[in-house]
Amino acid sequence: MEHGPSGGSTAMRRRSGVRGGTRMEWLEHDILCIIFSFLDVFDLVRCTAVCKSWNAVIRKSELLQVLYFKLRRDSGESTSSGQRKSMEFGLQEVAMKYHRLCLQRGRIDIHRWKAHSVGVDQCRMKMGLLLTGVGDKVMRLWSLDSYKCEEEYYIPDTASLVDFDFDESKIVGLLGSRVGIWTRNGKRSIFPSREGTFSKGLCVRYIDPDAVIGCEDGTARVFDMYSRTCSRIIKCALMHAGPVTCLALSDDELILSGSSLGSVSISDLASDQRVARLRSTDSAGIRTLCFNPCSHLVFAGTTVGYTYCWDLRTMKSLWETRISSNVLYSLSHLRSDNSTLAVGGIDGVLRVLNQNTGEVLSRCLIDDERPISSTRNMHAFIEKKKGIRLPEDAEVDRIPRTCRPPITCLSVGMKKVVTAHNSKYIRMWKFNM
Repeated sequence: MEHGPSGGSTAMRRRSGVRGGTRMEWLEHDILCIIFSFLDVFDLVRCTAVCKSWNAVIRKSELLQVLYFKLRRDSGESTSSGQRKSMEFGLQEVAMKYHRLCLQRGRIDIHRWKAHSVGVDQCRMKMGLLLTGVGDKVMRLWSLDSYKCEEEYYIPDTASLVDFDFDESKIVGLLGSRVGIWTRNGKRSIFPSREGTFSKGLCVRYIDPDAVIGCEDGTARVFDMYSRTCSRIIKCALMHAGPVTCLALSDDELILSGSSLGSVSISDLASDQRVARLRSTDSAGIRTLCFNPCSHLVFAGTTVGYTYCWDLRTMKSLWETRISSNVLYSLSHLRSDNSTLAVGGIDGVLRVLNQNTGEVLSRCLIDDERPISSTRNMHAFIEKKKGIRLPEDAEVDRIPRTCRPPITCLSVGMKKVVTAHNSKYIRMWKFNM
């Protein structure tokens, strides 16, 4: 579940009439309980993270328990089974079920705003924030609640930004054959590997303190963000020939690297040892990867429209399905979600798949027949359109391209998917029941 810095907690502070940074202890317990009682379960969970006093009020008043058991009753489930589980797990389970239903069947509202002056094709969403870039000389960090550009990170004139990743304190960028690091206050540092610049990099993923670069020469180079050196070189080409086109990192220090020649290599970040090779049934290049730490499943999309799934515990293939005749550029899922996978590619259709079977649950497009509505807040001009779902027998190639601009990258949040299209605009798809 997301806990964005400008999400429900900010709204809650406004409702209470208290400015951010002021201690909350002086507010009367009964007044807070009345205010909290107007919130739904998702905003209420977010409010537990605002401060210790709010957390204590919500826990002691048992508001979460009341909402949780009400949700279970409304969905026809027995509350007795829920009592045997921890409430936190139960709430997460309810939230993921609601997220899945929204992506599969909910109405679709699409908000579009101009994020850059030229076309950009990458986006990453974390902690309620969205980082966009690749195409011009700046990366921008956006609030998804207000569409405000919170920070900008400029690229040196001599460098070309290829890919990026970020966490709560750092932005890590792949600048051709160098690594750049920006602190969240905008300060930048660029440094080469110990041996000098490395072979052209194609992708980067970052889990503090390591940034892993997938290179054209078939290696994955690991950079330590604190010593600012290349700590090790993993020769993925020994497992699969060809450039490393995409990466995913697991919490237990495994590197998953996809090859342009159609295989996925598993390497140990700590020991540099190659662990396994995941094979596809065709030789099409692996274009995108993601890993689900909750279920230990690995997902891949290829240049000819196949999606694959392997279980990392057994290294066995679970399913494969061809969902498009064209390249799949990006796939992603909410971290705690074991059920749905969002996939986008050159045909411009946003697909929602079942993680466990590969079944296509929904195909989403922009409704180009309805007029555009628009609104301007103090930060951005927002164009609003509706989304539609394609019937199973619909032929994608017969649908106008205006309804399905190519999806070059996507990122999944709670009841939302953000997409980049190699244009000036970013789209946020909001799914609600």
